[in-house]
Formats: sequence, structure tokens, C-alpha cells
Amino acid sequence: MKIRPVILCGGSGTRLWPNSRNHQAKQFIDFGSWTLFGKTLERIKNPLFDDPIISTNLRYIKEIKKHLKRYKIKKYKIILEPDKRNTGPAILSAALINDIHLSQPLMLFTADHLIGKIKTLNNTLKKNRKNLSVNNIFIFGIKPNEPSNQYGYILTKKTKKKLNKVLKFIEKPNQFNARKIIKKGGCWNSGMFYLTKESIINNFKRYQNNIYRNCLLAIKNAKYRNNIYHLNKHYFKKNLSKSFDYAILEKMKNINAIKLDIPWSDLGSWKEICLMYHRNKKKYFNKKNTFYRPWGKYTNLFNGDNFLIKEIYVKPKGILSLQKHFHRSEHWVIIKGKPIITLNKKLLKKSENETMFIPKGAIHRIHNPTKKPVKIIEAQLGSVLKETDIVRYEDVYGRAN
Repeated sequence: MKIRPVILCGGSGTRLWPNSRNHQAKQFIDFGSWTLFGKTLERIKNPLFDDPIISTNLRYIKEIKKHLKRYKIKKYKIILEPDKRNTGPAILSAALINDIHLSQPLMLFTADHLIGKIKTLNNTLKKNRKNLSVNNIFIFGIKPNEPSNQYGYILTKKTKKKLNKVLKFIEKPNQFNARKIIKKGGCWNSGMFYLTKESIINNFKRYQNNIYRNCLLAIKNAKYRNNIYHLNKHYFKKNLSKSFDYAILEKMKNINAIKLDIPWSDLGSWKEICLMYHRNKKKYFNKKNTFYRPWGKYTNLFNGDNFLIKEIYVKPKGILSLQKHFHRSEHWVIIKGKPIITLNKKLLKKSENETMFIPKGAIHRIHNPTKKPVKIIEAQLGSVLKETDIVRYEDVYGRAN
């Protein structure tokens, strides 16, 4: 029996666009002829996997169908939620449809993850399939490449069967505590799960029986047409909004971790997105998009929908104008060097891998006082992303307004 992929595709993307009414859902953002949802569909086009089940809502149905057609996936099922109730009810409702056999292994993917070394992931699924039971759950832990405060962590210990039993879930810690957790062998909580349909049912019956009953009735009374289950609104809305972690995992004792040392990110922050473009710079770099200035140069790497990614190079002793923008905010990641940043009335010293946020309308400047160059990846966000949206107050090169 093949592994059934269940793809959670209902996220709204508000973390990236906190002050925008017309924000894009992260899984559908075009990052340069590819999207995170598209990468997820590519991942499951493998003989290891059965036809996908996609959990989403009415807002995204057109985009999902467009992606399915683009990636030539003809057999699928879509679970359409009438209201948002978090990942607990979403996962259970998807698992309850009759298309899934009771003993069938399920791989729960989130539609907005960027994953490398797919062969390693798939080999791990094959290897651990024999360890699945009617009650246990496997969660994927990713070996951290830095002490990030963007992710939750899991701590584990080895069992006699050489499995990694989960001892503790840790919500997003600060940088200091993240370092301590990593020293103890902690991994990032990827939010990807491997389990059987029977295990999902048994655990919801035991720990969240009300959610189980409501979701079962929402499925039994669903309208099904054109491969889409329209969940019954009356019963589904009775569910409390609970994440799968909070509803089930925090109450279970039989959770194991599969530790992976693979490239992984949920691109949940502009820092992660900037670093992704930096790592893949060769794919996006074009000499025609490099512009020289008295202080150095900048290169436009990718012009997206209401965002622009730039690489800024500030030569030794270079200093940009003191400026502001009416139509955009900016996220910076320091890739190289030690700039001094002016932000309104503050002077801030920054180092490699540190970030900076420039709100719309804030007066700011980059100054490189050292003998070594400064390199910054910048994400501009806004409706106008042009050089015309610059008001200069001071400029050592005589360009002030």
C-alpha cells in the first residue's frame, strides 16, 4: 500500500504581510517561476506516494486547481473547509474520508515548506514504515543550521528499539535559549508528520472526542462533486480552533521523532526569503540588473508581486544618503561586513547574519565606516518599488533633494 500524502494548504501568509489587506498566501507566491505549493506537488510525484489529498478553503481553490493542472496531477481529492479551525480539525477531516484505508500510512506535508535532499526524506519514510502502529506518530525534526527563534524545537532520547522518543516540545525560544537547546541535541519542529489513518482516529477519539464527532459528521454530511468534499458547515463550525500540536501531540506519550539533516525552511520570514535568494544568487543574477552608485552598487535579483529583492554592495567608507520612502518598507539581512545603520534618531551597529526592519516613512541610512565592503540582501515591500520613491535629506555626494 502506497503512502498517502495529505497537504495542508490553508495558510494565509499574514506573517509576511502583517499590515497589508491584499497579502499573498505564502504557498502561492511566485519566487521566480516556482511556488512553495508547486515544490510540494513536485515532491509527491514519486512512485512511493498515492494520489494527494489537499486540505484548503474556498479562497484558494482556483489557485490549487491551476497548480494541479500545471504539474499534471489528474487524480486527487480536495477537502474544502467552510471555516478556519486550525490544523487539528483540518488533519482529522482529511484523514476521515473513505478514500483512505484504515491502515494506510499518511505523510502530512505543509504546502509552504522548502525542502532539499528529497531522496533522503523518501528513504527515511521507507525505513520507518515498519515502525508505524495504530497509536503512534512520527514527527520530523530538522537539524538546525543556526539558533533560530522562528521555529519550535523538540528534545528526544534514544529507545531500546533505536527510535527517537520525543521528551519535550518547546515553543519558539529566544536566541539565547535556542543555542542551549541545540547543545542538548534539539531539532527544529518541522510540522511534518508520518502516521496511519487509524492512529489519527484513535488519538482524536481519546484526546479530542468532540472534534472527532464534529469532523465525522462534517464528512458524512459533506457535498461531494468534482473531486471536492465540501465539508458540512454546521458541524465543522462546532469545532474549537486547535492546532494538531496542541490538540493531540502535547497530550500523547507515544511520539517519536525522525531526525533529518536536510535543507529545510518554511520561508516564514523575510530573513529566510532573503537568505534563500542569497544562496541561489546564480539563478537570479543578471548583469543588466546591476546599477552603480557613488557609494557602491546594487543588483535587483527578483521583482515579485509587491516585493523586490536586492543585493546591496557598499564599498569601504561608502555612505548612502539619509532618506525615506513613502510607499515601501524594507527588510535587510547583513550578509557581510559591519555597517552602522541610521534609523530615525538611532545609530545601530550591525554584524553578519543580523537583520534590520525599515518601516515605511522612517528616515534611514547605511554607512560603512570600515576598510572592508558591506553586503546586504534587501526585501522591499510595497505598491511602488522604484528609485523615484526616495526623499534624500543628506547626501555626501551632493544628491540631496
